[in-house]
Amino acid sequence: MTITAPERTMLAPGLEISRLVTGLWQVADMEKQGALLDLDQVARHLADYARAGFDTFDMADHYGSAELIAGRCVRAIAGTGTHRPSVLTKWVPEPGPMTPEIVRAGVDARLERLGSPNIDLLQLHWWQYEDPGYIDAMTELDRLRRQGLIAHLGLTNFNTDHLRVLTGCGAPVVSNQVCFSLLDRRAAGDMSELCRSHGVRILAFGTLAGGFLSERWLGKPEPVDARIADWSKMKYKRFINAAGGWDVFQGLLDSLSRIARRHQVSIANVATRWVLDHAAVAGVIIGARLGESEHRAENLAVFAFRLDCDDRRLIDSALAHTKPIPGDCGDEYRKPPYLTASGDLSHHLDSLPKVFAASPVDERPGRLRVDTGSVWEPIAGYARAMRVGKRILVSGTTATHGSGTVVCRGDPAGQTVYILDKIAASIAAAGGDLRDVVRTRIYLRDRSQWEPVARVHGRYFGEIRPANTLIEVSGLIGDYDVEIEAEAELD
Repeated sequence: MTITAPERTMLAPGLEISRLVTGLWQVADMEKQGALLDLDQVARHLADYARAGFDTFDMADHYGSAELIAGRCVRAIAGTGTHRPSVLTKWVPEPGPMTPEIVRAGVDARLERLGSPNIDLLQLHWWQYEDPGYIDAMTELDRLRRQGLIAHLGLTNFNTDHLRVLTGCGAPVVSNQVCFSLLDRRAAGDMSELCRSHGVRILAFGTLAGGFLSERWLGKPEPVDARIADWSKMKYKRFINAAGGWDVFQGLLDSLSRIARRHQVSIANVATRWVLDHAAVAGVIIGARLGESEHRAENLAVFAFRLDCDDRRLIDSALAHTKPIPGDCGDEYRKPPYLTASGDLSHHLDSLPKVFAASPVDERPGRLRVDTGSVWEPIAGYARAMRVGKRILVSGTTATHGSGTVVCRGDPAGQTVYILDKIAASIAAAGGDLRDVVRTRIYLRDRSQWEPVARVHGRYFGEIRPANTLIEVSGLIGDYDVEIEAEAELD
């Protein structure tokens, strides 16, 4: 079978993409030593990808000159008969209030660098879920979408729980870009199920593990971590370690090699085909080092074969020896084991501003009060949290956002996610964290919903295991399905 162009799919109405997306994160790596790229020359290399049908480009505000290069490429091929490329970029805002002015500035910066009147897909990354500003950011982005500055909205590295919160708030999310590979199969479970039920498509990156899933590494000795200079390989070597180590990885490569030889394709083709075959996946992002190397002809072979039952049994047998990557999608950026190019991110996360502030209680030494800005706190005379000595007591908390919006109305599990984030932020303001929690109490309107609520609680507290009580309260005040209170004890 002769394949001349990648398969295509509709990511969203009016947005058709190549199922092999050209990723431009390597631009930042190429510029990391202060090297100045010839933007026009690199744009011409990118235009070669567009002419070959690899006409969907993925980038971000922090991928060096990637947006500038993509913009020049789109303008250069306009009117030449080549299909206009689809441009997908990301906005990674600094934590803080997401005012209309801040969000507009973030979008305007993307438009200016791209030299375009609008963005095909803008994907939001958010560092700290305890800060609910991502809801405000998406609300403002949606307003700009309706004005025509953005065609579609997506997410990047959101986990399942917080994708659920945004869809529960009515955010028009069409995609979530997450790591998905034979080494990292987190997206194949709950994430895929939620995406399929809400019409959200997965854009998969890391599918080739920074090039480790290739013949180049088959039968080779383990590289010394300190000698890996490529940022992408630094990251995915950590994934290999977490999945069981080099020997287990070699077993997987051997199985993939046997399948590749049978179909007369490459190991990379087999690894990519495995991800593309998942129903929730719209496309796989393959990184390109523009002007240095290109694998377009080889990548086209992904569409020239299919994995059969024997292939899948062989892959499953090899995967049985690997360890699942812990947690959910995106956790590598927010909690251990920090599987990123820079390794441990705890110093960065610790430097993020607190969501709420604690203030001393007049004439009561040793006491701190945490307020969240709710209009009811001064009216009803209570604080979100109170620290007395080494104890932190958190009031009954509901999924109330801003001035009174109910988050995830009718979805107890989604409300529980929002509530536990607010509790975590309140405890952090008073000097603790969730590891200090010794008791939680859950008040649930409908007892039949106990299990999804309990499972969310387990994802937050599964390793902490505080004392817990769950009670049905059919007369729960307000339009809420869940209310939770917590107590923490500091060391």
